[in-house]
Amino acid sequence: MNIHYLQHASTEGPGQIAPWATERGHTLSATHWYRGDAAPDPESIDFLAIMGGGMNIYEHRNHPWLMPEKDFIAAVIGKGKPVLGICLGAQLVADVMGGKVFQAPEIEIGWFPVRPLAVVRQHPLFAHFPAELTVLHWHGDTFSLPPGATLLASSDACANQAFICDGNVVGVQFHIEVRPEDVRSFAQGETAPLPEGKYIQSLDEILAGDSCIPPVHRVLTDILDAMTAGL
Repeated sequence: MNIHYLQHASTEGPGQIAPWATERGHTLSATHWYRGDAAPDPESIDFLAIMGGGMNIYEHRNHPWLMPEKDFIAAVIGKGKPVLGICLGAQLVADVMGGKVFQAPEIEIGWFPVRPLAVVRQHPLFAHFPAELTVLHWHGDTFSLPPGATLLASSDACANQAFICDGNVVGVQFHIEVRPEDVRSFAQGETAPLPEGKYIQSLDEILAGDSCIPPVHRVLTDILDAMTAGL
């Protein structure tokens, strides 16, 4: 199976998705938009993962590849392929499917809990999602749900944290993929001091959050296995 991911910045790669793909015997391919890569034929991929990035989905002048990326995501979704959008990726999926992306009331950066809604138990992809999961957040925007989407999880700072649409298109606003080295890469990519806010931790606090990662990876593995079952 060909697992393809879309990368928007050198510091935000596939994280734990890469070893998961290797362990399952899948091939892994990528489009690095920031390097000028061209997207493949949507028919050539089986599963699409859309990673995060420091840009906003509406910064078309600064990142002209955003428009062809949105067209590519729409084409993959249109072919019924399973799609997982993470952070910026979730916002791109929401936008492509008819939602709106806009500034969130609170910037959310750091390790904070998300909690599933009761409806999550109706969706097999999230059958093992715990009652509370502390995850890494790094975003200032949020999204409205696309038409037909179901909200699955929320946090204190941001109501729309995870959604599913059409049974095989998933968006998670938080970073479910990060390994310790990815968190360090995120921190090193910050060229300016973090802003202050109720839901913003210091870089030292963020870098001290490695113990949160194993349970997050268990949830990621369950979601990826369920999304690719039968392909």
